[in-house]
Amino acid sequence: MPREYQYPFELRHLVYFREVARQLHYRKAAETLAVAQPALSRSITQLETALGVDLLTRTRRKVELTTAGRAFLERIEPLLRGLAAVPRDIQALAGGQAGHVRVAFTGLAMATVLPGILRDFNKRYPGIRVELNESPTSAQLESLKNGEIACGFFHPDATPPPGLSTKVLMQEKNGVLLPADHPLARAKKLRLKELAGTPFVMFPRAHNPGFYDRVLAAFQQAGVTPRIADEVWPRANAIGLVRAGLGATFMAPSEAKQLPGEVAFRPLDGPAPESRLVLGWRKDAPADPALGAFLTVAGAATA
Repeated sequence: MPREYQYPFELRHLVYFREVARQLHYRKAAETLAVAQPALSRSITQLETALGVDLLTRTRRKVELTTAGRAFLERIEPLLRGLAAVPRDIQALAGGQAGHVRVAFTGLAMATVLPGILRDFNKRYPGIRVELNESPTSAQLESLKNGEIACGFFHPDATPPPGLSTKVLMQEKNGVLLPADHPLARAKKLRLKELAGTPFVMFPRAHNPGFYDRVLAAFQQAGVTPRIADEVWPRANAIGLVRAGLGATFMAPSEAKQLPGEVAFRPLDGPAPESRLVLGWRKDAPADPALGAFLTVAGAATA
């Protein structure tokens, strides 16, 4: 056996010593442990010999811990408590009641379905920690491929990425978000051709080529050449620029339910890009009860 696995004592030596240290009485400790007192005494002697120090001082009237004994007790207490918790913790992991799930999301997910999913999941599985990371669709797909995240909320192209399972959570025709003092903000509905002179705030195409191309296609169908004033990320930055009066941006109706007073959301008639939000995970991902629990809750929340 490798030397790193060779210990001069056994687990029973630690258990026996802790009980004697707790009760400071050999007979009472032996009764608690259901072992013969001579066997208990031999085990303590073996442990002291292995460590090369006296852990206890014994007289006919009392037993006391030495300085080394107190220090040794402090070292082994967390070890023994941790070992005692191992069966419970492993059973919780196997049963999906404990664990860790890495989840990536986009701004649209956090503005719509994700908070409710997280609330329900935390109520049902308080022992599972969810690690959240906001990242664009392109980064999520790469992270899923590399196994860096367990699942992601992202915006796919028309066909699901190969090797991934996906569940559609939202599919909505976009409207437009305008500064509240924009001349067209008074209208109940708009058409893209009416926004020909309005600058738009977008995101870098590499982050989500599918949606970016749907935006350009909608403009083309409307016979309008878009004026893209800026490309920013994350999503909150685009909304901030609209609040500042620097342009307009596209937004799904579900995302527009709670907006600050400096902006106005208006639906679009005619050509408009469509937002598609899915939950995706690897088909060949190792079985993980924590991930399975998260996918179940997410599926139920958006059914």
